[in-house]
Amino acid sequence: MTTINSLQDTTVLNNGVKMPWFGLGVFKVEEGQEVIDSVKWAIEAGYKSIDTAAIYKNEEGVGQAIKEAGVPREELFITTKVWNKDQGYESTLAAFDESMSKLGLEYLDLYLVHWPVKGKYKETWLALEKLYKDGKVKAIGVSNFQIHHLEDILADCEIKPMVNQVEYHPRLAQKELLSFCKENGIQMEAWSPLMQGELLDEPTLVELAEKYGKSVAQIILRWDLQNGVVTIPKSIKQHRIVENADIFDFELSVKDMEKINDLNEDRRIGPDPDKFDF
Repeated sequence: MTTINSLQDTTVLNNGVKMPWFGLGVFKVEEGQEVIDSVKWAIEAGYKSIDTAAIYKNEEGVGQAIKEAGVPREELFITTKVWNKDQGYESTLAAFDESMSKLGLEYLDLYLVHWPVKGKYKETWLALEKLYKDGKVKAIGVSNFQIHHLEDILADCEIKPMVNQVEYHPRLAQKELLSFCKENGIQMEAWSPLMQGELLDEPTLVELAEKYGKSVAQIILRWDLQNGVVTIPKSIKQHRIVENADIFDFELSVKDMEKINDLNEDRRIGPDPDKFDF
């Protein structure tokens, strides 16, 4: 079980880079004031990690918020992702430059291949290796990769992925994938950890929330961390951004962790990476 006691605690990636265990995701957060406010509130609340993607169309707002927040760049951990239509070698390098100019940053902390686009993701990975070797990115990884996609990359890569960001929540516990990632030194990260709100009235979780004097969201996010999974819940409400991060003053017992593990139904709310229409 992973011991994590503060919002600034980090996991160490397989190349020695430190990545915060907890961050803010900005999927479906509107470009402009909405995303600027969310990111600034998160940074004010002590968050160091912000996760965006080219397809979210809010990289400029994220960059603006980073400027306005006035926190030294090296204290922050910024992630973005290359979108499916931009995959391939040259097109990924071009997409990276575009993301960087929107973010207004000199370097990126983590760059991810957003989805395993068939026939393209290996070329895309070569581009990420180049960006990494050129010092433009501190760490590189993938998103929505299943075991067989990871095996495919690991078979030929020069630099292995440091992170795999996937849909992960109590209804989709991804046990085999999590074990595979741990065995191969790949840090797993959860997107949609709260299942877009679908789990907030799940009876077992409600009962645990009462037991620990926490919200259901806080119980789920704590479960992520104790399973060794980085988590990036999204919110556009200041009080919720603060509340989501208030999970460092309690620990779920082994028995309660098991109760949450037992909620697994291998049920996705997002697309299945093997059936995604690229």
